[in-house]
Formats: sequence, structure tokens, C-alpha cells
Amino acid sequence: MPDDPRGQVRVERSAKRVRTYLGGELLADSIHPRLVWEKPQYPAYYLPREDVRTELLTPSSRTEHSPSRGTAQYFHVKGGDRLVEDGARAYPESPCVELRDLIRFDFRAMDAWFEEDEPIGVHPRDPYTRVDVLASSRHVEVAINRVKVAETSQPRILFETGLPPRYYIPLTDVRMDLLRASGSETQCPYKGTANYWSVQAGDELAEDVVWTYRTPLLESVKIAGLVCFYNERVDLTVDGVLQERPQTAFSPRRAS
Repeated sequence: MPDDPRGQVRVERSAKRVRTYLGGELLADSIHPRLVWEKPQYPAYYLPREDVRTELLTPSSRTEHSPSRGTAQYFHVKGGDRLVEDGARAYPESPCVELRDLIRFDFRAMDAWFEEDEPIGVHPRDPYTRVDVLASSRHVEVAINRVKVAETSQPRILFETGLPPRYYIPLTDVRMDLLRASGSETQCPYKGTANYWSVQAGDELAEDVVWTYRTPLLESVKIAGLVCFYNERVDLTVDGVLQERPQTAFSPRRAS
């Protein structure tokens, strides 16, 4: 995982109780976790060594140097009948003093994580990221390859910190005959699991350009069953004004 390009990490204490499990076995249980921004987009959980069952960790031969965190010492993690090689790491001589007595588990390699008694997925939620879903009467049109794919005056607009507004549209206002089922899915710690369609617009198949959260997490329940198109990959018109395509991590890659 690349370091924050600013060349340093940010460490904050969290007031949440955090637990993680592997193979049905509790690996760590802490009321003093740290949120560590190794990269700008979202934090990772680091847990105090005294809150970790270190008898389930076996030192591995792997080390890795980070300019901001120092040299990582890796551990294999054994939980129940499961073994995750290099599933945890520590920075005992880190130039960032706050990291020296903490252990970081590979979030996605563990079976389950809990904040208090609620499961979380993908990565820890950033306390500075907010998601608001608002009903709107704006007139929204979506076109791909000059083919109108959707038109509505009853969108739900999702505002998420650091991302462009997302316009969620009722399926009844979408050209369903142009949608092609896709097996793709992604997960979001704020919204849940998204399922995708591609769109056949003329001779162009725009792959995985539209998604839905059929059963979103509670804080995003107002987008349940609605669909959304990537602003970055379609022609989006709002109240008669063609929107500029934003440049984000979801923009089409340009040939180098």
C-alpha cells in the first residue's frame, strides 16, 4: 500500500471498541484503537499490542520499508483452522513514535471486524467522510454515445465527501432494454454491496457503467433499488446544463 504522498502518516485515537476475528477466533479486542491514514483516501486500524492475542502471531521473514512508517516486521496469523501468511505487521522502530507499540492486521484478510457490536467491511470508515442522500426534483438526463438512457425529475442525490454528487434514478425512468446484466460487484463501507449493469448504446457497450444497491446499509437506505451512472463516463445533464465529467479514480484510464 503506497504511503500518503505527503510523506507522513496521520494518527488519531478512536473511542470505538474494535474487534477482529479469524477462523472463528478472536484475534484482538481494543477500546483504544488508532486510526492511521497511510494514504489520504481512508484510514486503517492499528491496535495496541496489549489488546492483541500475540500468541496467535508468528514472525515471518518478510520485512518492508516505508519512508513514513519505517521498517515493517510481518507476522503469520493463525485463527482456528485458518492461517493468513503475512497477515499482520508492526513497526517497532518507526520514526512515528505513536506506531511503535501497535499492530496492524490486513483488514480484508480477516474474517470479520466489528466497531462496537456492528460489523464493518472493506475498510474502517473515515470519521471525516459524510454521506447524505437527499430527495430532489432536479431534471436529470443520462446519455451514452448520444443515446438517451435515463431521464427523471425525481432523483435521489447522494453527496459523499470527496466525490462528485451521484444521481440515483428510479428504474422506471431508465431504458431497461439497453441494460445488460453484469456479474460485477463492489463493496462500500458506507453503502454496502453494489451490483452492476453494462449499457448497450448503439454500437458501444459501456461496461459496468451503472450500479444499484439492492439492500444498502442503514445510513444509505434511501438509495435502495435505485440506479446510478458514473458521472465520469456518461453525458449527464442536470436542469438543462451538460455537466463536466469529473476526474476521479473512476475516470476512464487514458493511454500513456
